Amino acid sequence: MRDPRSIPRSIVITGASSGIGEALALAYAAPGVTLALTGRDAARLEAVAGRCRAAGATVTAGLLDSADRAALAAWLAAVDSETPVDLVVANAGMSAGTGGGVESEDQARRILSVNLDGVLNTIHPLLPAMRARGRGQIALMASQASFRGLPGAPAYCASKAAVRVYGEALRGDLAGEGIGVSVICPGFVKSRMTAVNRFPMPFLMETDAAAQAIKRGLARNAARIGFPWPMVAAVWLLALLPPGWTDAALIKAPKKG
Repeated sequence: MRDPRSIPRSIVITGASSGIGEALALAYAAPGVTLALTGRDAARLEAVAGRCRAAGATVTAGLLDSADRAALAAWLAAVDSETPVDLVVANAGMSAGTGGGVESEDQARRILSVNLDGVLNTIHPLLPAMRARGRGQIALMASQASFRGLPGAPAYCASKAAVRVYGEALRGDLAGEGIGVSVICPGFVKSRMTAVNRFPMPFLMETDAAAQAIKRGLARNAARIGFPWPMVAAVWLLALLPPGWTDAALIKAPKKG
């Protein structure tokens, strides 16, 4: 029997106004699909919503910051009451570097607030209803950077590591309740976030290819959706090696500005 998670009909995607979130919205947009999309840029969000509607989807767009717990909870409750959510993709996130210096406290706190609190703010308002229905799927956006702390992006790496481990643990907690949990660990993907990088990005992927990889992984309820495979292999090796063996090389690597 086909896993019902392979054909979600009511989908929430945060951070849908650009990058992977935008590509995912377009990948799922089709007649009979209801999309609830959030973003912080009104013009870009409405442009994505318009393209999804043109593909036949019913779209609700919310101009929201994922770090705003109360506002996001109220919006999600309204969405779920109208069309019970099958799949929520906690995708909204941000990145910033140190430019070779030390990350400021304000920057570190903002990144952690958006990337970690934003995920919790996205999934927890929907969890009680999913558990009551005995079905649903949760996708959390982590990163290949979650496997090793990288100089130049300490808060980003820490936030994504927390998201990955939280999602992996949550998957086990919800396994017996009919709710799937997948952690997404992309490498470098073309987006507004990566466009500012002034250093080589190995195995850089197009957003459309990334969205299709995520969609395939979610359809089979994969525990971890990591790509591209050469980056996955390289990062796994980096994470396995003792830090003393790799620190010198990482310290000399180009830093995000």
